Amino acid sequence: MKPASPFLELEEAPRVAVSFDGTALELPEGATLAAALLAAGVGVFRQTPVSGAPRAPFCMMGACFDCLVEIDGVLRQACMVEVTAGLEIRKPQGGDLGPV
Repeated sequence: MKPASPFLELEEAPRVAVSFDGTALELPEGATLAAALLAAGVGVFRQTPVSGAPRAPFCMMGACFDCLVEIDGVLRQACMVEVTAGLEIRKPQGGDLGPV
């Protein structure tokens, strides 16, 4: 029987060290970064440039851009990235999100 939440399946994967805005996290290797961050309790991935409203994953398939994060200095959609050891993840800074 499948668990009630698909994120619970992430608990079985081996963990790797990453950081999110300077906080060390152990995330399941190979999981999508968006799902892993949500399961780890991260609720805000970025703020909108105009109003500063908080954003987090919405579509989980790369269509909406609400999960944009900066990974090793490059803007990426968290739902389109697999967790690997050593990722340096940050909320995008400033009003210009630039090209993705």
